[in-house]
Amino acid sequence: MSFRFCTSFLVSAALVVGSAHAQQASDTTAPERATGTKTASRVEAKDFMVAAANPLAAEAGRKVIAEGGNAVDAVVAVQTVLGLVEPQSSGLGGGSFLVYYDAASNKMTTFDGRETAPMEATPKLFLDDKGQPLKFMDAVIGGRSVGTPGTVRLLEDVHKKYGKTPWADLLKPAETLATDGFQVSPRLASLIASEGERLKKYDGPRGYFYDASGAALKAGTVLKNPAYAETLKTIATGGADAFYGGPIAEAIVKTVREASGNPGVLSLTDLANYRTKEREPVCAQYRALDICGMGPPSSGAVAVGQILGVVENFDIKALGPDNVESWRLIGDAQRLAFADRERYLADPDFMPLPVKGLLRKDYLATRASLLDGDKALAADVVKAGEPEWDHALLFGRGPTLEMPSTSHFVIVDKQGNVVSMTTTIESGFGSRLMTNGFLLNNELTDFSFNTHDGSLPVANRVEPGKRPRSSMAPTIVMKDGKPLLAIGSPGGSQIIGYVAQALIAYIDWGMPVEKIVSQPHLINRFGTYDIEAGTDAEKLADPLKAIGFEVKPGEMNSGLHAIEITGTGLVGSADPRREGVAVGE
Repeated sequence: MSFRFCTSFLVSAALVVGSAHAQQASDTTAPERATGTKTASRVEAKDFMVAAANPLAAEAGRKVIAEGGNAVDAVVAVQTVLGLVEPQSSGLGGGSFLVYYDAASNKMTTFDGRETAPMEATPKLFLDDKGQPLKFMDAVIGGRSVGTPGTVRLLEDVHKKYGKTPWADLLKPAETLATDGFQVSPRLASLIASEGERLKKYDGPRGYFYDASGAALKAGTVLKNPAYAETLKTIATGGADAFYGGPIAEAIVKTVREASGNPGVLSLTDLANYRTKEREPVCAQYRALDICGMGPPSSGAVAVGQILGVVENFDIKALGPDNVESWRLIGDAQRLAFADRERYLADPDFMPLPVKGLLRKDYLATRASLLDGDKALAADVVKAGEPEWDHALLFGRGPTLEMPSTSHFVIVDKQGNVVSMTTTIESGFGSRLMTNGFLLNNELTDFSFNTHDGSLPVANRVEPGKRPRSSMAPTIVMKDGKPLLAIGSPGGSQIIGYVAQALIAYIDWGMPVEKIVSQPHLINRFGTYDIEAGTDAEKLADPLKAIGFEVKPGEMNSGLHAIEITGTGLVGSADPRREGVAVGE
């Protein structure tokens, strides 16, 4: 069966889907929105597939592969279009993690395009003059929170190693859209409106996202971005070096360092010295499958692996998705994983981390034994464990607040190459600074604002050149050495729970891809059980309270995208909470 979407349909789909799912933002920042659980569409294809958060981006990727490109070529087209049509989530001013399975070599690798702290940054970057942590949004808005962007360098590095279509050709779809204009989607329009005065603080966003009267752009408005088009033309001819040096870099630094009220310390040297890191994937075995993803500085693969490794000690399949006991086990497994995450995970280039110890079966069995009762774990029981170490360094707890922005897409091409990529500028609209047609990240607020926990240093404290810890969890599931499922989600620190829950639903409960991306969410990171409001998940609220959990219904801002590789082709789906689609042929 073949599916082909024309651009006119894609624009229409973006408007219809977005309109159905626009909700009021929280009062802290513009979140990436979610609503109740409608069943996602199931898309089948024989040869290749792209699932991305905006129809225009998915179509750009589809066209690249249809015309002879591969999955990595499609990554460049998808990301550059996403940065234009959903700029609040990701873009050239942000960072990314990419997990790649190469069919020719039958090997998997990962690329770390995470932002880095400027060399002038100190561990006290987010402390006030009295040594107290700044309020979160006071830290976010302005130049202080901007890290060295990594996405452009990642795109070029991955393309140089694995791409086949000429680089400049892959930037053309986004350049054309930026020049000719695209329709503002309902989701983007509602996010702009929800920002209030935050997005108007600086000239760039104020002039771009609002009309001459100061009103937020409405859905359906044709928005052009000639500055973004010019940036893409420059990168097309000069490569990533033209972004990390020259006029573009100078404008980035000037914007950051001259941000009124909250300037930053990013320099031209930081941009010139930025490098992508190719790292080994982190894999955890679950039910005879290998769950592979992004290791530190992302906590995604480790935390997902820990949740699954604890749950594996119980017959979650027999319990099923409607049983409160399933969610007792999943919820407390998440709490234990987050306790380890706060203490042990950070940038591996700055300190040794006990990744192998955290994923050992015997360690996770010991953690699972804490769940042998029938009540929620008491707060004093949920603390970091003692995994096997190859050194004696000890860390203190370092909690961080990650906002539910970001984007995710998955791609499988005709040759069987597979990409799972999560990409972000952190908070919705990032630092609220804009230059050269794109927004700049606020990724440095993913560091712990505190430097120490008592006498112990915090692993995820700010240090010059360091990459902040992330929860992004782009994932490829392997069966007998071959890819079975590519999946991931945006959503801040809830990403870990979204992905783990989807994998349990797929592996243990036998749900198809369209169900795993749209099932109601229940997530417990820090003791309070977040339950997706307006869904069947609320039926579990009272039973969870009865066994000792504090329960809080609310928005659950997932954006799961998944592609299953079957014996006869591909099956894909996009989270109905957002505007994404799966397309293929």
